[in-house]
Amino acid sequence: MSAPTLAPTREPFPLAVRELRFDPVAPGLWRVSRADGAVLGHVERHRRSGDERFTARRMAPGAGAPRVIGEFWSARDAAECFR
Repeated sequence: MSAPTLAPTREPFPLAVRELRFDPVAPGLWRVSRADGAVLGHVERHRRSGDERFTARRMAPGAGAPRVIGEFWSARDAAECFR
C-alpha cells in the first residue's frame, strides 16, 4: 500500500498587520481584506533563484484582473501596500 499524497497546506500569513485581514486561499496565496470585509487584493509568496519574494496585487472595483502593485522581499512590505 502506498502512502497517501498530502496536499500542500494553507498557512496563515507570516505576520499581523493592523487594520488588515489575510485569509489563506491556496498554499502561498492570501486574500487581503479590510476589517469591514471589503476585499483589497492578494499577496502571493514565490521563490525566484532561491530567494523568497512576495507579490502584491490590488483588486479594482469593476476591473477584470487584479493589478500588480509590486514584488517585495518581505511579507510586511507587500502587506503595507494595502494600508
